[in-house]
Amino acid sequence: MARKTRIEFKDALYHVITRGNQTQIVFQNSDDFSQYLTILSAYKERYEFILHSYVLMSNHVHILIETPKVPLSKIMQGINQSYTMYFNRKYGTVGHLFQGRYKAILCDRDRYQLSLVKYIHLNPVRAGIVEAPEEYRWSSHQSYLLPDDKTGIVDTESVLGMFSEDKGAANCLYIAFMGADVSIPREDVYRTVEQRILGDEHFVEKVRRESNVKVQTMRRDREYTLDEIAGAIEGVYGISLEEIRSISKSSRLSKGKKMMSLVAHEYGYKGKEIAEFINKDPVVVTRHLKEIVASEKEIEGVVIALKKSKCQ
Repeated sequence: MARKTRIEFKDALYHVITRGNQTQIVFQNSDDFSQYLTILSAYKERYEFILHSYVLMSNHVHILIETPKVPLSKIMQGINQSYTMYFNRKYGTVGHLFQGRYKAILCDRDRYQLSLVKYIHLNPVRAGIVEAPEEYRWSSHQSYLLPDDKTGIVDTESVLGMFSEDKGAANCLYIAFMGADVSIPREDVYRTVEQRILGDEHFVEKVRRESNVKVQTMRRDREYTLDEIAGAIEGVYGISLEEIRSISKSSRLSKGKKMMSLVAHEYGYKGKEIAEFINKDPVVVTRHLKEIVASEKEIEGVVIALKKSKCQ
């Protein structure tokens, strides 16, 4: 399947995730972490992007970045290439250090900026490395604890300004926000449209207008569980999940199995996951997915049934 075009436009806010190739370690010691931050700082000065938050983990990086002047692709290419050259020279390795293509999720700042900062800063806590974010050295959380520190590379003003115009009050409110139990679930961070947009229908429409990039009818990844999708198929076709999982090859049940594969795929489920759920060989699901274009109207019928079920 062809890769979708990167969505880039002025002042866009991106949640960028860069992973080591085949999950390999990309930071082996503190010097490596420091070198990456040095490179990040140099490209920030060169391209004048806005860095809202970051966290460096042993085998991946999260960055929340705004791009007012230079396209994200140029920024990330420079950062990743420079660090790869450093790493290969230091450790005598060759080839790609980072996974083929970094993930860049275009985000609705009004709805998600604060939540994403918290999600990124809590990454080491979720990983069990530390008990509190302030114990982790390689994230921008420290910059938010000391907002008057001019030596850092993070632009804290935008986020802290959401709490209060008074710097002291903003700092206290940020600390309270980080300590509160309420946080954005991981599944919400990645519940995107086409794996590249985080926002509602209005934000998706804005992206369409400003980027001139084709975005399909809104499908938020994993917005519905596989059980919910199976329930909608039963409502539309009268075919139960038990029948979908059966070994029968009747044309009626084959239809239900195909629609289960197609609709689940529309909502971001991988072929292997779908195959395991309906107790079929992944090859069968792959064959179903080849028919996605011819089945668009039927897929839309199940999607409408899913949306109606949420409203009941």
